[in-house]
Amino acid sequence: MGSYRRFGAMIATSTAAMFGLMYLNTYALDHVRWSETRFYMAFVMGATMAVIMLGFMLGMYKSRVVNAAIAAGSVVVFALALFLVRSQATVEDRSYMKAMIPHHSIAILTSERANIDDVRVRELADGIIEAQRREIAEMEWLIDDIAENGAVETKEDAEARPVPEFTAADG
Repeated sequence: MGSYRRFGAMIATSTAAMFGLMYLNTYALDHVRWSETRFYMAFVMGATMAVIMLGFMLGMYKSRVVNAAIAAGSVVVFALALFLVRSQATVEDRSYMKAMIPHHSIAILTSERANIDDVRVRELADGIIEAQRREIAEMEWLIDDIAENGAVETKEDAEARPVPEFTAADG
């Protein structure tokens, strides 16, 4: 059973590492935020990796019952995590924006650093950079405002608590 514990530790460690690796392409460290979607995607990848690795190393793991349990458990984890990714069932206002900030940051990184020769494409990329920076600033403001004052649920409340106008320099 020791080899199965090691296998489980390897999958758990790799899943945690994959979660962290998903943030490496953010533009700025201060754009890294907790993301439920990335968390669930790490489980999708970890469950997939468990089945693939078990298949390649089947000769090392002799218990058909434990192997079947690992495969079945991986399928269940995969299906549940994929459902959570696709449905966004647990994602609410602030968690949505916290997940979108690193997503927008990736757009800034790729738009700024890509080797773009076509003037039109460069113009498009610059517009994307500007929009993403502005939207990051807006999301950061909304996260703080909702945490401090609660969600706005009516048009009247929205008019009483308007979102400030942000520029790319703010994000």
